[in-house]
Formats: sequence, C-alpha cells, structure tokens
Amino acid sequence: MSNPSPQYIPGKFYYQFLQPKYWLNWLSIILLMLLAILPWFIQRSIAHTLANLCWGLLKSRKKTTITNLKVCFPEWSEKQVYAQSKQVFHDMMLGVFETLNAWYKPHWFKGRVSIEGLEHIENAQKNGQGILLLGTHSTLLDAGGYICSKYFSPDVVYRPQNNPLLDMLIYRCRATIYKTQIDHDDMRGLIKHLKAGDAIWYSPDQDFGLKQGIMAPFFGEPAATVTAHRRLLKISKAVAIPLYFYRDGDDKNPRYKILIEPLLDQMPSNNELEDATRVNKIIEQQLRIAPTQYMWFHRRFKTRPEGYPNIYQ
Repeated sequence: MSNPSPQYIPGKFYYQFLQPKYWLNWLSIILLMLLAILPWFIQRSIAHTLANLCWGLLKSRKKTTITNLKVCFPEWSEKQVYAQSKQVFHDMMLGVFETLNAWYKPHWFKGRVSIEGLEHIENAQKNGQGILLLGTHSTLLDAGGYICSKYFSPDVVYRPQNNPLLDMLIYRCRATIYKTQIDHDDMRGLIKHLKAGDAIWYSPDQDFGLKQGIMAPFFGEPAATVTAHRRLLKISKAVAIPLYFYRDGDDKNPRYKILIEPLLDQMPSNNELEDATRVNKIIEQQLRIAPTQYMWFHRRFKTRPEGYPNIYQ
C-alpha cells in the first residue's frame, strides 16, 4: 500500500481526523483499546471465535492458505492440511490480541519470554556493524517486535496505511517498540541507519514480482524472491542475521521464544540466485518450527515461471 498522502507526517495528529468520516475509525480504536485490557483467557476466547468466523467468511483467504500448505508440506495428509490451515486463522487472531497487549499492556509478557543467540547481535554491534535482521511475516505481528525490544533496540521497515488516522495510530503504537520506523520506499534511510550500526527487522518473504527479485526455490517450488537486501548489505557493509520469534506451548499459557542465528558469511555473494535460494532455505527452516504462525493467506506463489500453471485457480 502506498503512503496515505505526501501532506501527512507519520505519527502526527491532524484536526481533520475529528471529521465525521473518521468517527467509525475512532469507535474501532476505542473498541481495540478496551479489548486490550481484558484478561488473556477472554482475549483468547474472542480470538478463537473470530478465527472461526473468518474461516467461514473469508473463502479466498481460506483457499489460498490451504493451497500454500499443500504445496509447501506435501508430506501432510488432506486432514492435516485442513486442520493446520484452520490453525493459521486462529494464530492470526491470537496475534492480533498479542499485538494489542504489546501496544497497550506490555507488562503481560513479563516472565513469558526467552531468547537464544543474542550474542550474534551483540558481537556485530561491538564491531560497529549494521545488522539486517532477516525475518518473516509472522502472525505475532508487533508482539514479536516488542519481545525483541526487551533485549536489543530494533528498527523496522514498514508500509504506511492508506487510512491516515490508522497510520497515525499504528505509527504511534509502534514508536513504543521500535527505535526507528523506516518507510519501505526510503532506501536512503535504510542505508543510513545500517551505516549507523542499527539493527533493522526486514522480511524478504513475500512475492513482489520479478521487478524486485528473481525466481528461486521456496519449499521446492519456484517463487519470486526479493533481492533488495543484497544491495542494502553491499552498500552499507552491514551483516545479515536471521531472526525468528514464535509462540511456544499451549496458547492457554503461552511462552514466546526468540531465535537469533549466526550471521551469514559471504552475504551477499557474487551469485544472486544462490543468495536468494540460501535466504529462502533459512526461512523454510524457521517456518517448520511453528508452521501455522506464518501468514499463509498471502499468495506466495502468485508469480509463475513461463510454462507453470497458476496454483491458485
């Protein structure tokens, strides 16, 4: 989505947000804030109810999720694919409440978080290196960013919302989590912060066509794979470190884990395809840890090589 308008400064309140056309937005915001103060067992119950509702109503997203899981996990039976696809919707809705808790009730996470591999970030920062944290579009949303912020100060790449009021709200809420929010179109800003030694969460796991990438295997299937991070790393002299966070155990009493892997040697290399394949393989390994905590309702394979059928028919 594009920036709502050049006249809007991210995070700034404008009196025009009080106009009647925004009143429904304000009611939604108030409702979300009220939901955020509820105990987890009630939030969890509401999340599962909403997930079942979305599963029944969002036919296209449901079909896309089932198709993606069939392609990526051919070892699963039809019954497993169906059950796991439905769980994706449940994890997505749980992620909404986890994000609300991160924004409005962060103390809820106290005692629920553990981390592995923090030394990889600390060592890179001691060397004065910027860090591109290669992550995924997890259903945990900003809750993942919050739990990371308990151990280091991450920046984030974001896409502005079309609705300027919602953009202001999300920007302000995220400002309590991330040190800096960088527009996905602001390549100069990205490079500047990497050169300054910042750690930036960047997710190269969606299909933006071949103008921004190349075809590379993802779970054995050709997928349009973003390669912009190669240029960022090369220009800024930053390092790439894989980052993954996920909910662990029973969602009645969830725990959250952060996994930080060693920096990727020789990234970027001289071979664009090898680099894209390497990053996709890392993402595959991460997603196998908690498969349903990924946004499988996006069309990851919408760009197809010549001669390949459309898998989303």
